[in-house]
Amino acid sequence: MKSKKTRLYISSPHMSGDEQKYIQEAFDQNWIAPLGPNVDAFESAIAGYCNVNHVAALSSGTASIHLALVLLGVQKEDEVLVSTFTFSASVNPIIYQGAKPVFIDSEPETWNMDPILLKQALEERKLNGKLQKVKAIIVVHLYGMPAKMDEIMEIASTYGIPVIEDAAEALGSQLNGKPLGSFGELGILSFNGNKIITTSGGGALLSNEKAYIEKARFLATQARDQAPHYQHSEIGYNYRMSNVLAGLGRGQMEVIDERVKKRRENFVFYWDIFKGIKGVSFQPEPEGFYSNRWLTTIIINPEVTGIQRLILQQKLEEENIETRPLWKPMHLQPVFKCYDAYLTGVSEALFNNGLCLPSGSNLDKEDRDRIKKALSMFFSFID
Repeated sequence: MKSKKTRLYISSPHMSGDEQKYIQEAFDQNWIAPLGPNVDAFESAIAGYCNVNHVAALSSGTASIHLALVLLGVQKEDEVLVSTFTFSASVNPIIYQGAKPVFIDSEPETWNMDPILLKQALEERKLNGKLQKVKAIIVVHLYGMPAKMDEIMEIASTYGIPVIEDAAEALGSQLNGKPLGSFGELGILSFNGNKIITTSGGGALLSNEKAYIEKARFLATQARDQAPHYQHSEIGYNYRMSNVLAGLGRGQMEVIDERVKKRRENFVFYWDIFKGIKGVSFQPEPEGFYSNRWLTTIIINPEVTGIQRLILQQKLEEENIETRPLWKPMHLQPVFKCYDAYLTGVSEALFNNGLCLPSGSNLDKEDRDRIKKALSMFFSFID
């Protein structure tokens, strides 16, 4: 039996056991440096799973976004339209390039980028003669929930703006049967330690365009020219994934469907707890939308429940149960407050009342029972 105070995390790494086989192969072959058989096999597994033609395994999801912007020619004073309801890693690479983020608020059906606001931002720039400064749209699939990609892609096509899909949280999610990460010109994944599968630190860049991924691999290995000596004609980056960490990824990809299933079971567990409680709601999953439910999140209306989100968080922390507020929207962040934003107030309201609950695929029945008992202390009508 676990200790009563064993820490329950929001989303901790969950190994399958087979990862060590691939890591040992790297050691046996002394293939420790970046690139190698594990990297090739991991890229192939991702491509097949996400139904894309080409993948580059990289050092992080942030690096993947950065290279995507470089590939699309984003430069100083350009603009990139981006979801405001996200983690800062979706936005920081825009600043790396000297460009300007333009924040687009969420719609309530999925909590993702609002297509109406996106169209408004693009139309204003067209009328002002500044549409040529918009070089990309970064759409985030929040907590694994697909954005309204059909509408967003149609708008992007109308205005001639390429789309980068930030699917860092959404491996295993689908929209009308199509895997996320395969809609945009470029897609990105993250394999950070808290993601649905992990390589400790790592990410991937996805595309159906071979030229993009070939150039990404070149840039990610310090942009070294083909020459008998060290020669560089472009600025490069040290962004490639190591062969050792890719071994972790190979083992993790073998259980990705099991991990998605378990995360969705966690959502059902919480749904069953709160389904009859007024004032508590969940991130919706519209028809045709399939979320990996990377994290289960709840919205607590304090006027109905009499419970403040931060108070609940503090009390659960006393039970050594980790929770976390939803992402603080980027337009509210001090570092980004000077940039344009198209807002409805949806993301701010979600942030003010939202809480991420323990959602790891390694939660067992004992963990769930402990969580339910802790929640019942504050929601007295939980059975």
